[in-house]
Amino acid sequence: MSFKTPISASTGSYWDDLKRLRDALAAADAVVVGAGAGLSTSAGFVYDGERFRRYFADFADKYGFRDMYSGGFYPYPTPEEHWAYWSRYIYLNRYLDAPRPVYEQVLELVKNKDYFVLTTNVDHCFQKAGVEKTRLFYTQGDYGLFQCSKPCCQETFDNEATVRAMVERQADMRVPTELLPVCPHCGSPLTMNLRADDAFVEDEGWHEAAERYENFLRSRGDGRVLFLELGVGYNTPGIIKYPFWRMTARNPAAVYACVNYGEAVCPQEIETQSICINADIQQVLTDLQ
Repeated sequence: MSFKTPISASTGSYWDDLKRLRDALAAADAVVVGAGAGLSTSAGFVYDGERFRRYFADFADKYGFRDMYSGGFYPYPTPEEHWAYWSRYIYLNRYLDAPRPVYEQVLELVKNKDYFVLTTNVDHCFQKAGVEKTRLFYTQGDYGLFQCSKPCCQETFDNEATVRAMVERQADMRVPTELLPVCPHCGSPLTMNLRADDAFVEDEGWHEAAERYENFLRSRGDGRVLFLELGVGYNTPGIIKYPFWRMTARNPAAVYACVNYGEAVCPQEIETQSICINADIQQVLTDLQ
């Protein structure tokens, strides 16, 4: 199904839209939360500015980086330097808690509903907030997992102990060579389990989560479903945004709610079923409580 140019679906007042969202949540038989990078940004996981300089000033000075993303794509001259950068990156954005309890607020909002969470975020924040594993599908990987770079197998490996050791023992922007991660099966270098190309490993847990999500949608698809989209942009709209639009259009009882600072829009075809709130997600969640 194709849509016309997306438009804002605001009723004109933030508080009116908030009431509509509160009412839709109360009336919903099921809630599907779709979460993108904007949710983690609202939680304080920002990748530039003061937070970047505080932890990566040495890399910024040497290579001219201005944000963490840029550093993640740089072709470092040695694997020791590559993992010095990435171990810090993973530690900050996976093993430290988010500065603000936004994910906990999301869970508080839906915990008494029949809900499921679909997210493209890879920072493990939903799990740390207490969302049940059986109600969560993280489609794009996890900063806490390694995979074989070949890959020789559809298996992932927990990286916490290795990452913490890399952070503690690195010096002069390098980790000790003996800490470089290798595949236990074939000896190839390990890499991050992040979807970048067709080498991304979808392990058994990934497939089980995908099946649970499909079953959830299949069994609730004709009821009063609230598709609650939080901080989803247009980097990968085919995972959350466009499917949410299509499922809302197919179900007259469904409601599509988009909370996104600067990008809260919907297609004209589902305007009457939509609630678009252009505001900070944490503020919206706080006002909904």
